[in-house]
Amino acid sequence: VLMEKMANINFKEVTLIVGVVTACYWNSLFCGFVFDDVSAILDNKDLHPSTPLKTLFQNDFWGTPMSEERSHKSYRPLTVLTFRLNYLFSELQPMSYHLLNLIFHAVVSVIFLKVCKLFLDNKSSVIASLLFAVHPVHTEAVTGVVGRAELLSSIFFLAAFLSYTKSKGPDNSIEIAVWPPIALTVFLVAVATLCKEQGITVVGICCVYEVFIAQGKVKPKICIKQACFLSYPLKYPFSMLQTLIKLLSCITCVVRVQIIQSQLPVFTRFDNPAAVSPTPSRQLTFNYLLPVNAWLLLNPSELCCDWTMGTIPLIESFLDIRNLATFTFFCFLGALGVFSLRYPGDSSKAVLMALCLMVLPFIPASNLFFPVGFVVAERVLYVPSMGFCILVAHGWQKISNKSVLKKLSWVCLSMVIFTHALKTLHRNWDWESEYTLFMSALKVNKNNAKLWNNVGHALENEKNFERALKYFLQATHVQPDDIGAHMNVGRTYKNLNRTKEAEESYMMAKSLMPQIIPGKKYAARIAPNHLNVYINLANLIRANESRLEEADQLYRQAISMRPDFKQAYISRGELLLKMNKPLKAKEAYLKALELDRNNADLWYNLAIVHIELKDPNEALKNFNHALGLNPKHKLALFNSAILMQESVGEVKLRPEARKRLLSYINEEPQDANGYFNLGMLAMDDKKDAEAEIWMKKAIKLQADFRSALFNLALLYSQTAKELMALPILEELLKYYPDHIKGLILKGDILMNQKKDILGAKKCFEKILEMDPSNVQGKHNLCVVYFEEKDLLKAERCLVETLALAPHEEYIQRHLNIVRDKISSSSFVEQPTFPAGETSGIEEGDKIPTENMKDVRSEPKPTQTIKASNDRSHSRSNKQLGKNTDKETPHKTTKEIKDIEKKRVAALKRLEEIERILNGE
Repeated sequence: VLMEKMANINFKEVTLIVGVVTACYWNSLFCGFVFDDVSAILDNKDLHPSTPLKTLFQNDFWGTPMSEERSHKSYRPLTVLTFRLNYLFSELQPMSYHLLNLIFHAVVSVIFLKVCKLFLDNKSSVIASLLFAVHPVHTEAVTGVVGRAELLSSIFFLAAFLSYTKSKGPDNSIEIAVWPPIALTVFLVAVATLCKEQGITVVGICCVYEVFIAQGKVKPKICIKQACFLSYPLKYPFSMLQTLIKLLSCITCVVRVQIIQSQLPVFTRFDNPAAVSPTPSRQLTFNYLLPVNAWLLLNPSELCCDWTMGTIPLIESFLDIRNLATFTFFCFLGALGVFSLRYPGDSSKAVLMALCLMVLPFIPASNLFFPVGFVVAERVLYVPSMGFCILVAHGWQKISNKSVLKKLSWVCLSMVIFTHALKTLHRNWDWESEYTLFMSALKVNKNNAKLWNNVGHALENEKNFERALKYFLQATHVQPDDIGAHMNVGRTYKNLNRTKEAEESYMMAKSLMPQIIPGKKYAARIAPNHLNVYINLANLIRANESRLEEADQLYRQAISMRPDFKQAYISRGELLLKMNKPLKAKEAYLKALELDRNNADLWYNLAIVHIELKDPNEALKNFNHALGLNPKHKLALFNSAILMQESVGEVKLRPEARKRLLSYINEEPQDANGYFNLGMLAMDDKKDAEAEIWMKKAIKLQADFRSALFNLALLYSQTAKELMALPILEELLKYYPDHIKGLILKGDILMNQKKDILGAKKCFEKILEMDPSNVQGKHNLCVVYFEEKDLLKAERCLVETLALAPHEEYIQRHLNIVRDKISSSSFVEQPTFPAGETSGIEEGDKIPTENMKDVRSEPKPTQTIKASNDRSHSRSNKQLGKNTDKETPHKTTKEIKDIEKKRVAALKRLEEIERILNGE
């Protein structure tokens, strides 16, 4: 009862703790997403509302399916769920994510205060909680967004422990009333474990608490109980049975949650060098890491966000001086353990629980039982630091009770808390950006190639490739066998258009790959990301048309090393399309879909393959499948809309095409292509006013949009606004003076509307300068000669035109008209032709100019397929084109109706049903 009263906390204490946390971490609100936040937040599709909730319970913390070998097996669905809630309210605005972390840290600090009061007096409990709240080692867990796993797990970890402490009846008896706290404990342990794996260790804390605190056992009493049980087994203490029942309940629940996958994640020697070292180097190094972590708690002056690779050199000999630190640490830990177990009293209980909080939650990250993907990680010290803070507060209490040292103890304590708070406040700014974070880490440790690489990545993201290259090269000097560093150098050379050096770097990385060992799987020996060296090298050399087969060989080599290497199938499919092998490309994409059927990009690429195979209906099905998985898939929206409009050709699909284009411009409001194609759709539907609006929006976004300029001019020509078309055509020809269709349309308007025969003549002559065999331009020039009354020249011109197109009936017809006029005596006084008809020529003798329909595919960026290596990407550059430049026949009159019909039939609109551009 006394313990329960002491465990109560008041409003002033809560206000103090929350105020201190806020004062220390307010500046974390202005930090961005850095380091692991990129993978867990920015690149994690599980945060998006379009991803089914059940997927959170099938994937790991980073959004990778647990069944895949590349998964880190870090199963934390409830933590990801909180990220998803952040995304729901603020999408990818980092401030809300940091604010929630700050709140969670304040909650943990308050709950920790309540736990401390179970073993310490009020004053010492507040001190322990304050020290925990301000400790600089927590910045990685609080300011780093991914550290939320520690925060959430700690909340339920401590709540489970507090619930368990209430599960005892009077005199340690079993009562019905104590089972609700037990059930609640089981539930909270499960929740803590679903936030982060170390939540399961609270079971051990509860076990120690039951035996040594609740039951009041110490070493002598335990020995006596064991002897009694051996002599009289039926008199085994009933309270111990209660303990076993409680623990079995907890363990059963937690094990049920944990048994999800039986595979351990694949880590390389770069992540954790000691894990692949021989005996005794592995054991000596792993044991030395324990005092290293303890030193970070004791003296957090030099903190680093990454302790992998060469940060801590291996201990390869028993004579290494660092072994003394290991020996000293275990001696100190052993002395505290003996004291807490051998001697009864409140002091020993506080020390014992402090040791348990330090040791048990740290076991999963200790490397002692199974390797983990890091050497040291500051955020895993979040819960162990609770035990450290209890030890410090308890020690301070002992010292301050002595009147001689009381003032000095208060001064020292105040300095520690104040300096820790300042250090935390300053350390938060390191997490402002990736560049500041990794530069601060390099000040502490220059022997970690990963840090040099990450500074390079930060500069690379800012397009500062020259500076990034220097850091990547330094990484290769620090760790010459770092495959990823050589890949980064190669990619940067490629970005600098230094392809020769890029290929050399990729070849160096490839040479560092482990050699084939008969009977041994590559998957167990190589990190999946490192296999991307084959992808990157192939992507580089396939730009050379003569090396496509060599690139294909690299893709096939990667697949042979890992048959489940999805990215290799994707990249090979792109290459096979480029090699005009759509059937093989289809096989590659189908194989990739067997590995990941929920990948919208794969369904999109498969649709592109079916376009190549002239199967628009199947292509549309695959586009629809992609949009079913990702309704905002931009390229699938855009290209499926065009396919429905042009290739499939059914009028009933046009409303859906329009809907998809509207969705596309909602996603890409600055892309003129979306507005232009809406305009084309409106033109097809004879909605001229709407088409004009869309075309003008496209031109406003892209002033030199060739197809939009031409089709807007064409639209004006169709709707009796020829004079409005002229300035649009002038703008078009300013950007594209060789635009033949624009010249034809301009010449036609000048001759028939402006009566500017000379201007029209210049347009047609320019066409023939660029293309002497252009039938349409030459025919229209013949019409100009006719208008100029030079019938002999017109005759010669038409004869030459007929030789270019002997099967065009309308040219022969027009030639006959001219010859008839030559043979007639009435041709001497003929005036020029008015717009739309010819004066002085008998009905049916008008020679019209010819407009030509233009079909053009407008280049457009395509879906980027992201590779899984460190910042390396392979790109899919296939797209479905859109017919952009089109023209309609010139207007007719009654006098030339028969000739116009023949002309329209001869020059009917030519449309490409589908077209795929390589975009290179």
